[in-house]
Amino acid sequence: MGWNSWDCYGTTVTEDEVLANAVFMRDHLLAHGWDTVVVDIQWYEPTARAHGYNTDAPVVLDAYGRQLPAPNRFPSAAAGAGFAPLAQRVHDLGLRFGLHIMRGIPRRAVAARLPVAGTGFTADEIADTGSVCPWNSDNYGLDHDHPGAQAYYDSQVAQFADWGVDFVKADDMLFPYPEREIAAYARAIERSGRPIELSLSPGTDVSLARLDHLREHATMWRICDDLWDRWEDVEAQFARMARWAPWQSERGWADADMLPLGHVGIRAERGEDRLCSLTHAEQTSLLTLWLISRSPLMMGGDLPTSPPETIDLLTNDEALAVLWHSRDNREVLRERDLVLWTAGDVDGRTRYAAVFSLSDSPSQVAVPLGAIGAGADHHVREVWTRRDVPHDGHDLRLELPAHGAGLFRLTPPGGPA
Repeated sequence: MGWNSWDCYGTTVTEDEVLANAVFMRDHLLAHGWDTVVVDIQWYEPTARAHGYNTDAPVVLDAYGRQLPAPNRFPSAAAGAGFAPLAQRVHDLGLRFGLHIMRGIPRRAVAARLPVAGTGFTADEIADTGSVCPWNSDNYGLDHDHPGAQAYYDSQVAQFADWGVDFVKADDMLFPYPEREIAAYARAIERSGRPIELSLSPGTDVSLARLDHLREHATMWRICDDLWDRWEDVEAQFARMARWAPWQSERGWADADMLPLGHVGIRAERGEDRLCSLTHAEQTSLLTLWLISRSPLMMGGDLPTSPPETIDLLTNDEALAVLWHSRDNREVLRERDLVLWTAGDVDGRTRYAAVFSLSDSPSQVAVPLGAIGAGADHHVREVWTRRDVPHDGHDLRLELPAHGAGLFRLTPPGGPA
């Protein structure tokens, strides 16, 4: 659970903006489980701009071809300090610090034939110039038949560890599935000696057949391309998370992507400065699906300038309890515009249910209690509104707005209300 700079600042986030979000998280969200601050792509690009990437960007590198924070955006990184000062300030707030990195090695390091730290190799010897990212031109891939490829990742992650990095979002890592690349990066983290969480992106066409390999090497992995504040993006996640949710566990987490909520698009890749374009009902449905499917939560909007109602959604502890305490999460019904999910609580008694309407207009639905694993004598509470819901012992009768959802805690007699 954390904040990522991508949805609001794209490639352009500054040190002051990172710190403003970190302070807000400490003051308003940390007590609810939010604890990680992530600087997304191109923190090493001094000329970064909204709405795309610069060709042949003048990325900042050290003598060994490793990326350094652009000092015009991150002043504390001057004189080779890297992210160590910023990470320390984030740690002092009681939070964890994360960053984004692209697969491979900077093209500028290859062109300059920079040495690979701790070896006699140079960047041009270890690069695979035929392996390139289709949407960002900063890097070449690595030739993993060459021992210098692993050495480069080892040195890069060792520097991250020295800075105090706790979380790495490694991008261009999942399509087509680069098995050796993922293993090499995980090996570099292990060799760094620091417990760093590894998140893999972007997630296009990731197959469940990769589950064992993903669990072995990563903390979390995206299961889609970038998700934005459009209902069609959210609706597409129902099928994906239905496939992955039964496999969620401490062994690894399928990631439904960042939450494009609150104040987004400030200097982003997609769209203009705006508040989330989803209706409040759609935002509630998005969070309900992420919670009942136990996806990691990374807030994408700028926290200090997001509306209070957005922060209220992120800090509803009754709803967040589903993320923290549920087990056996699964979709149990999808018929026409009605989608039902259920889960059990670790206490072995309490159950959870999510009821979604995919209809484009308000609807009245009658959900048989048995369809969500409840009995006639169960106490039903809707956790977003924090209200008890009466029922007739047979059906749960609900009025849902267009694209709306309800998230319910089902308690047997004698259990906590």
